Amino acid sequence: MGKLVLKHDGTLEHFAGDGMMIFFNDPVPVPNPAEQAIRMALAMRDRVRELSVRWRKLGYELGFGVGIAQGYATMGGIGFEGRLEYGAVGTVCNLASRLCDEAKPSQILVPQRLLGALEELVEVEPVDELSLKGFHRPVAVFNILRLKGQP
Repeated sequence: MGKLVLKHDGTLEHFAGDGMMIFFNDPVPVPNPAEQAIRMALAMRDRVRELSVRWRKLGYELGFGVGIAQGYATMGGIGFEGRLEYGAVGTVCNLASRLCDEAKPSQILVPQRLLGALEELVEVEPVDELSLKGFHRPVAVFNILRLKGQP
């Protein structure tokens, strides 16, 4: 997965359990961060499908669910004296995390706002309006199926 993060100009902030937080457009500017995030997630999903075949034979099930959001975050050194890490905090980070928590295996969930910027690029299916922890109103959510024009 790390190679795919780098290939798509992402920044791996941290690993957390079986997940990871990746952001785009900081510290290195990316001209199309939302598109790069979608392309990376699709490539990762394809890679996990390949890996799953071998792991299933060994008795393991691999699942891969993603949440992607776009917006403003506070970026930089986060922590305290003696323990400082480069990171991101803000509502957009919480939204991506909550979407990831809701994603079923093979789903790449995005809110309507992000989809509006990329609807010419991707085929989607509506998921539903989800009530997410920390958000006052339900969020309209869509699952990215594929890039338009691809099987």
